[in-house]
Amino acid sequence: MDMSPSDIKRAGVADAHAQSPSNETLNGSDILVRCLQAESVKYIWGYPGGAVLYIYDALYKQDTIEHVLVRHEQAAVHAADGYARATGDVGVALVTSGPGVTNAITGIATAYMDSIPMVIITGQVPTPAIGLDAFQECDTVGITRPIVKHNFLVKDVADLATTMKKAFHIARTGRPGPVVVDIPKDVSLKTTAFHYPETVEMRSYNPVRKGHGGQIRKAVQLLLSAKRPYIYTGGGVILGEASKELRDLVGMLGYPSTSTLMGLGAIPASDKTFLGMLGMHGTYEANMTMQNADVVIAVGARFDDRVIGNPKHFAQVERKIIHIDIDPSSISKRVKVDIPIVGDVKDVLLEMIAQIKESPIKPDQNALANWWNQVNEWKKRDCLNYKKSTDVIKPQAVIEKLAELTRGTDYYVTSDVGQHQMFAAQYCKFEEPRRWINSGGLGTMGVGLPYAMGIKLAKPDADVFCVTGEGSIQMCIQELSTCLQYNTPVKVLSLNNRYLGMVRQWQQLDYGGRYSHSYMDALPNFVKLAEAYGHVGMLIERPEDVEGALREAIKLKDRTVFLDIRTDPTENVWPMVQAGKGISEMLLGSEDL
Repeated sequence: MDMSPSDIKRAGVADAHAQSPSNETLNGSDILVRCLQAESVKYIWGYPGGAVLYIYDALYKQDTIEHVLVRHEQAAVHAADGYARATGDVGVALVTSGPGVTNAITGIATAYMDSIPMVIITGQVPTPAIGLDAFQECDTVGITRPIVKHNFLVKDVADLATTMKKAFHIARTGRPGPVVVDIPKDVSLKTTAFHYPETVEMRSYNPVRKGHGGQIRKAVQLLLSAKRPYIYTGGGVILGEASKELRDLVGMLGYPSTSTLMGLGAIPASDKTFLGMLGMHGTYEANMTMQNADVVIAVGARFDDRVIGNPKHFAQVERKIIHIDIDPSSISKRVKVDIPIVGDVKDVLLEMIAQIKESPIKPDQNALANWWNQVNEWKKRDCLNYKKSTDVIKPQAVIEKLAELTRGTDYYVTSDVGQHQMFAAQYCKFEEPRRWINSGGLGTMGVGLPYAMGIKLAKPDADVFCVTGEGSIQMCIQELSTCLQYNTPVKVLSLNNRYLGMVRQWQQLDYGGRYSHSYMDALPNFVKLAEAYGHVGMLIERPEDVEGALREAIKLKDRTVFLDIRTDPTENVWPMVQAGKGISEMLLGSEDL
């Protein structure tokens, strides 16, 4: 009887499952798959090539892990990254040697900069050929060393299972990050007895979880005696699953609070203490509060250049700083702090909350009332107000309408990088963590669509929106093909202003209006392009058509929809802190130019 490929595959799966349990002899590829299964990996994004064909053969013989064939290795890593950001699980990608690795580099660096837990498996030429400039060889360990939390080159198949255990452990503990495991082709073929260790110990890697009790006591005393306190939070709160504890702290104290781009959603946007995002494109009230506070508690944030602007300007104001972070190297890196607390954010916050409840010191309510009066004066500037129009589509209006139509629903927003990213951050108003997925540290164009694909696989019942621009979307637009093959119906909102918008804005402000190569002269017909990929395309050119198009896109639950929204090409992101300026030196609009 003739058997179809799927019948053959099922037979292979049955045979594999029928074999004996631990310590059986397996080749490296089967060991790798067993390791992934032991780590409960559900999805792996990848692209095959010569050095990983034994691994792909092993994937073919099992049915618990779904492999997603992307159209470019960069997208494989981005999709696994988006999955990890939305779920908190370790994302897994698989690429071949040489160009497979180099194509993946941007995705690895993106995950590294934002501390995303990932394991990237890379193929390598056979061990005897390493260093001989073999076909599709590159020094993967050397190339990736600056952009990974750790990397491994597995030269002996007997080390593979333990290496995989270490890789997942390193990726998800402490300050999370991507780990690369480089596997030569002969190692994926050689055999050994398989045993996957239940635990792993590394003398050189023991991240601290519990914060120092004495430091926490000092922090609580300082926090409760503050006259002008501020709670400044970042992506570490979300990565550390500490949103509930942070909300409890904020609710207990009633102090003004803010968030970085990466921390949005940890505190609900609707919370009465929340002043919005701070930093380069943060709100006037968030930045002014930061610059005038007498005590700042930084929780899972790192005082980066986009948040505090010029460190000299930031240091001009006398203030006391408490800094909680899992990574000791992030503390006092850019700004000297007074009370450093190294530890897991959730554990430290729980201890702080317990001490605050027991402390005889209570916040000075009169001082706090005066502080809130000042904060509310800053809020009156209404810095996110923009000039409405009935003639041209304003990008802010699109995001506001998206926020209105998704309020109270199960939805996720990814973005690429540029003006559209900032508009989404400013106007979406996230109420929950892990709903806002974007590239913060590296600022990578092209992430939005792969992120959305990864999230949609993880959250099939949620609506997933990719807010992008006509520049960014073309970086990984080939993944529209992947969306069709794997049935990940996402909604792409392209705010098409015919410019590389953020580049144009900087050129307008800092380069005398010399728009050097920031204008898009030959754009495709995105509607026809979306249709060519098998999806729904919509062209929206009038403000009155925005709401109807968004409603129709949301209604098409089982289709990927590409909305080409022609927005005002002159619109800028305000507020803005220019390079080299301090965070209180904001441009609030064109009238400040």
